[in-house]
Amino acid sequence: MRACRFHLGSDHGGVELRDELAAVLTADGHTIMSTAGPRSADESADYPDIAVTVCRRLLEDPGSFGLLVCGTGQGMAMTANRIPGIRAALVGDVFSARMARAHNDANVLCLGQRVLGSELAKALAREFAATSFEGGRHQR
Repeated sequence: MRACRFHLGSDHGGVELRDELAAVLTADGHTIMSTAGPRSADESADYPDIAVTVCRRLLEDPGSFGLLVCGTGQGMAMTANRIPGIRAALVGDVFSARMARAHNDANVLCLGQRVLGSELAKALAREFAATSFEGGRHQR
């Protein structure tokens, strides 16, 4: 398995899942380069600000990945995809997490704490981290 570098972020609606995934990714041998967003769900935070912060950090760290969590993942994905150089994928199943990396070269994974169970979210993050971009016809 390859070790990846991740920049993480969440608003108040995704703090618990963000922190849980940070622990899982670290245990799997990946490095958490930075974390953006509130320390607890009681601290309000605006998801666009968090998404932009994480994406800027990712762009300053070539080869790294981003993981963004909010209530549904939608707002984070929409905001991240407005930034040139970012390819954010909102996924809810393992196959989509794999294909987002393998075929679409996604560099940011977006997840929703309120719509995903913890075990599924862990599986999605692990699959995303384990999958390499295939290039070839997908790179054209």
